[in-house]
Amino acid sequence: MATTAGVDWAKEAHELCVVDEGAVIGRRVVPHDEAGIAGLCRELVELGTERVAIERPDGVLVERLLGAGLTVIAIHPNQLKAARARYAVAHGKSDPFDAFVLAELARTDAHRFAAIRPDSDETKALRALTRAREELVGVRVELANQLRAQLEAFWPGALIFADVDSPISLAFLERYPAPADARGLGPKRMSAFLARNAYCGRKRPAELLERLREAPVGTAGELETEARRAAVLGLVAALRPLAAQITEITSQIRGALAEHPDAAIFAPLFRDRKTAICPATLIAELGDSRERYPTDAALAADGGQSPVAVESGKRKVASFRRACDKRLRGAIATLADSTRHWHPWAQEVYLLARARGQDHPHAIRTLGRAWVRVLWRCWQDRVPYDPSLHGNLRRLQTAGG
Repeated sequence: MATTAGVDWAKEAHELCVVDEGAVIGRRVVPHDEAGIAGLCRELVELGTERVAIERPDGVLVERLLGAGLTVIAIHPNQLKAARARYAVAHGKSDPFDAFVLAELARTDAHRFAAIRPDSDETKALRALTRAREELVGVRVELANQLRAQLEAFWPGALIFADVDSPISLAFLERYPAPADARGLGPKRMSAFLARNAYCGRKRPAELLERLREAPVGTAGELETEARRAAVLGLVAALRPLAAQITEITSQIRGALAEHPDAAIFAPLFRDRKTAICPATLIAELGDSRERYPTDAALAADGGQSPVAVESGKRKVASFRRACDKRLRGAIATLADSTRHWHPWAQEVYLLARARGQDHPHAIRTLGRAWVRVLWRCWQDRVPYDPSLHGNLRRLQTAGG
């Protein structure tokens, strides 16, 4: 019988365990360098390893194992944790033991785990761009919160624009980072400043000045004010290029999405055909392999749109699903929230859920679960969403005349 292997992944070195019919025939530590990974792939191929189990579905190590022609299965850390008790009574944990458990799961439970299928270069590129943008947006939000906290501590009046990290707000804070800098700011200077920075004109200069002067006055001393002024300028300097890079990556996502073969499948689901981030995230997180989600229920579970059932005797509880692909859940929720405003069927599903007593987040998940059935069918068949073939939508339109 062919051997199976388990790799306990780590940053600097990986623990390898190879088993044959349950007997350990090889153990060693594999350095995370070119020589170590190349030697690992060569060794497993020479041993005729049938499957390799690892706790992550991506990364250089996984790509190299797949490139060597090996079958790789990804096992969630929670599943590994639950399986340890099958092989040891004591609740111990070690890297060699985890590698052994992974190898045994690859031998005895391979039918329970889907093998990793490598995605196309287009999908990998889209995934890299969408995840990078998400991380940059997270950093921008964190820095914006810090900037807002600094201003609220010594100069609340500077928060006169809707978003503290908007271009006009950053330009204002760069020019007037402390109360003393804005001492001579009047209607004429405010009007000139707004004109120089192409302000949209949502608020008149006099209204902005009134908001600035009506804000509570801080009591920070001279040294503290100077320190907070420096902090404001530092945060503004960090936010400006960050916003520019987010805009640049968004543009790259639009280009990559336009070239992806699955883009046409999801485009009809969005009212504005220029929408890019949500469909790009859906494509990136779904991947190319249709075998990954054999049923719409599997997609709904991984996308966090179905609850976790807990049953014991007469007790039956449905709880929120936390173990899922958070990015996929966010994309499906974004789709559901946007369609409830313009799509008749989506609007009806949402309103009926609210009428049953569900709060907004719960109703969005209910609508997301309904959309998953449609998404999955279109994705599996590789055909764009067609409202004329949407049975529930047609019935709703017929009933409404």
